[in-house]
Amino acid sequence: MSQDKPNKKIWITGASSGLGLALAKHYLLTGNRVIASARSEGELNQLAKLYPDELSFVKFDVTDNTQIESVANEIEQLTDQLDLAILNAGTCEYFDVDAPDWSLFERVNQVNYLGVVNSLQVCLPILKRTPNSHLVGVSSQAVQAPFIRSEAYGASKAAVRYLLHSLRLDLAPDDVSVSCILPGFVDTPLTQRNDFDMPFIMSPEQAAHRIANAVEKRVFEYAFPKRLTALLALARLAPSGWFKFNARKRTS
Repeated sequence: MSQDKPNKKIWITGASSGLGLALAKHYLLTGNRVIASARSEGELNQLAKLYPDELSFVKFDVTDNTQIESVANEIEQLTDQLDLAILNAGTCEYFDVDAPDWSLFERVNQVNYLGVVNSLQVCLPILKRTPNSHLVGVSSQAVQAPFIRSEAYGASKAAVRYLLHSLRLDLAPDDVSVSCILPGFVDTPLTQRNDFDMPFIMSPEQAAHRIANAVEKRVFEYAFPKRLTALLALARLAPSGWFKFNARKRTS
């Protein structure tokens, strides 16, 4: 059965709120079986009441590699195949170069990059034995151009992007498609903490719909919204102009 038809078996990480929750809702509404993972159930509690037979929760802190075996076993008990895995769990902290918290880099990397590595250890064996399966990872438009205070976040998401593009080459003999998603600003509990303007911000539901459409087409990479993609393309074409406009100004 093609993965692009309903009734897929799907694993989503970071699914208790924000984009991950919106993706879980989308795939449940379109007739699929969803296994949702996060550190806690969060808003998945209410969703499970609406879809008691189609939604399962498997607790997983993606930073804890001691949980990999137990999470994999629990998923194996729920299903013998995975048509689609969406590795979405992520975090963001901003670096202050004047009062640096160097441990911030480790915290962000543990979730955004090593969290993907840990999640791969859970899902890859199942994906590789499922015909026509699909691995999707969520990076960020932040990898397209440098932003102030984003050293840790951008670097971790760039690592995710490279990891996915490289995996695509190595997984070709196993018939596992790989897609990298680069969202712009999405209105989630994470971005709601930001203290700056977020151009072209969209709702989690809008973002989830766009991602699902791209996943259906099995794109190599999908960056959205297009207006932000175009703006960041200009930044790459004129890096000195981007620097002059965006460089932090001295305050004293």
